[in-house]
Amino acid sequence: MDIHTPRPWLDSYAEGVPSDVEAPRESLFGIIEASVDEYPDHVALEFFGRETTYAELGEQIAHVAEGLRRLGVQKGDPVAIVLPNCPQHVVAFYAILRLGGIVVEHNPLYTPRELRHQFEDHRARVVIAWDKVVGTIRDFPDDIRVPAIVSVDVTRSLPGSMRFALRLPVKTARESRAALTNGARGTTTWEALMDAPAIDPHIISPDASDVALIQYTSGTTGSPKGAMLTHANLGVNAAQARAWVPEIERGSAVVYAVLPMFHAYGLTLCLTFAMSMGARLVLFPSPDPALVLKAVKRHPPTFLPAVPPIYDRLTKRAVAEKVSLQGIRIAISGAMPLSAAVVEPWEELTGGYLVEGYGLSECSPVLMANPVAPNRRAGTVGLPLPSTEVRIVDPDAPENERPAGEAGELTVRGPQVFGGYWGKAEETEAVFVADPAGGAPWFRTGDIVEMDADGFVRIVDRIKELIITGGFNVMPSEVEAALRGYPGIQDIAVVGIPDARDGEHVVAAVVMEDGRRLDEAEVRAWARKILTPYKVPRRVIAVDELPKSIIGKVVRRQVRDRILEQGL
Repeated sequence: MDIHTPRPWLDSYAEGVPSDVEAPRESLFGIIEASVDEYPDHVALEFFGRETTYAELGEQIAHVAEGLRRLGVQKGDPVAIVLPNCPQHVVAFYAILRLGGIVVEHNPLYTPRELRHQFEDHRARVVIAWDKVVGTIRDFPDDIRVPAIVSVDVTRSLPGSMRFALRLPVKTARESRAALTNGARGTTTWEALMDAPAIDPHIISPDASDVALIQYTSGTTGSPKGAMLTHANLGVNAAQARAWVPEIERGSAVVYAVLPMFHAYGLTLCLTFAMSMGARLVLFPSPDPALVLKAVKRHPPTFLPAVPPIYDRLTKRAVAEKVSLQGIRIAISGAMPLSAAVVEPWEELTGGYLVEGYGLSECSPVLMANPVAPNRRAGTVGLPLPSTEVRIVDPDAPENERPAGEAGELTVRGPQVFGGYWGKAEETEAVFVADPAGGAPWFRTGDIVEMDADGFVRIVDRIKELIITGGFNVMPSEVEAALRGYPGIQDIAVVGIPDARDGEHVVAAVVMEDGRRLDEAEVRAWARKILTPYKVPRRVIAVDELPKSIIGKVVRRQVRDRILEQGL
């Protein structure tokens, strides 16, 4: 990679971290192939104590890839995954990639309305879905009907003893095969895919330049957009993560997947980074502290990516239950600010590091991280990763660079930066700015930052008004649209209010129609029928009016400031 800009942060890198990494020449599927070849007998996945070796994982991927091929999946086809963290999720991800298909990740807890919106955009004709949401997908209107639905019973991956204790039914192989013909029209089972023969190894795998993933992001404005990430984008981001933690040895790491793998952060650090390390990936369907601490007693994690609320809850639970966290060497926090109140007790209990990083879905997603070393700097998101360039510019004139030490919009470029949004050329053009020196264009992050003399970056503010609560993105406009249907609400503004635990709370300020009184509990109950739980406003506040611009647009920043000033 040719670097054309100064990189003062290189002097602050931890020992052993290179300035650059080599871009991968093969597809992401090569990650699994390499780990299967090198560590066939090592445990790849652990789910409630049930283990899958790399050799077994490779075999399962080969069978499911052939099953998907027989369902008609071809190179370049988007294939949707709507699954929680489970072994089937990992197998599905790499089986789709093996065929050259494009993975489209979805939150399985989305409401029907939210899921439908994304399916209207990507138009996948095959979906691999948790059996709990198959009915929702089957009920899509004809214009976006999915011809082939693969239903996944996640409990089939539980240990037999746990299935027995929970009194779960056990289907025979014959019953699983029969589901292909006896199930609802267009619906088959995961077991039917697994029953297919292994894919012919001579079937060509995708190239590094092919699109591997459509990752939906709220972006800077408007409705969610699908960021197209190539095999090379995702592969190099995994390589950058490996380079950042040189002390973690291949074949010996234990990585905990407490982050949802449908989220860009969890996908890269669990689905790609961990698999590329030949690590034991311990899967959790939810970040339940009790489940995590039970697993810690068996195999403590070497590497634990999460968000601040998870670290806080784990610390308090471990102290209360007298569970040792010693041995957790590296914890990487992202998606929301990390406070000293979380870091200090964690590092005291573990004897390891807890450092903050930063990224965006459009960047695969990791762009920066604090060094895993004594010079880590609290209150910053750290340093740009190897092979990453940054430029801080005037947000109103992004062609003009801001002087050193002055706040401005963060623009970036590097091998992990995406090429554009799925089917949205204008939106793609809007987030890139030309390089004044004639080099490759820069991606506009929409974040206002400051960089100190040593290259550490601090997030000052967001141009975009996205709310980040508990590590999840919430678009104010989406929540506003949902609540506008509530009888009696005349006007509304949704903002994020700082919270020590979750980063921000979703708060709605509403103007009620004359003669109508606000019933906060009733409005929140209305919202719960339409929105995923984390998008439901924590508070709904009645106000006389909302501040607006000269053209009549509500100024959310002023709404937020008034709520904070008045202590509402």
